[in-house]
Amino acid sequence: MLKPLFVLPALVALAFPPQQPVPATPAPATGNMTNPVKPTAESQAKAKKMYGYDCSMCHGPTGDGKGDIAMKPAPKDLTDSSSLKDMSDADLYAIIKTGKGQMPGDGDRLKDDELWNMVIYVRSLAKK
Repeated sequence: MLKPLFVLPALVALAFPPQQPVPATPAPATGNMTNPVKPTAESQAKAKKMYGYDCSMCHGPTGDGKGDIAMKPAPKDLTDSSSLKDMSDADLYAIIKTGKGQMPGDGDRLKDDELWNMVIYVRSLAKK
């Protein structure tokens, strides 16, 4: 009679193993990739619209990192040109595509040319 009492917990333990944290998706190897996209007024208007939908809630409408749901630590201040000066376009592309830290990536939803246009738009937010 006691045997079923021992078997049931064992079956439950096997059916629901402990969850392992999902490792972060590594950024794609970008190497010396250069932005192949030439911006147009239309492509930048679309990038601005996508930024408004996907990025501004954390990065803020102007890119200052003061969005409505900005987390701690605060997102990069994209209006400060020094915050991106050491990042190549390939680095920005990889971050937008795969995410970084608490920021989710957009790679599954955006085409390559849209990602590259986002890189151009993000760089345009920096104050001159």
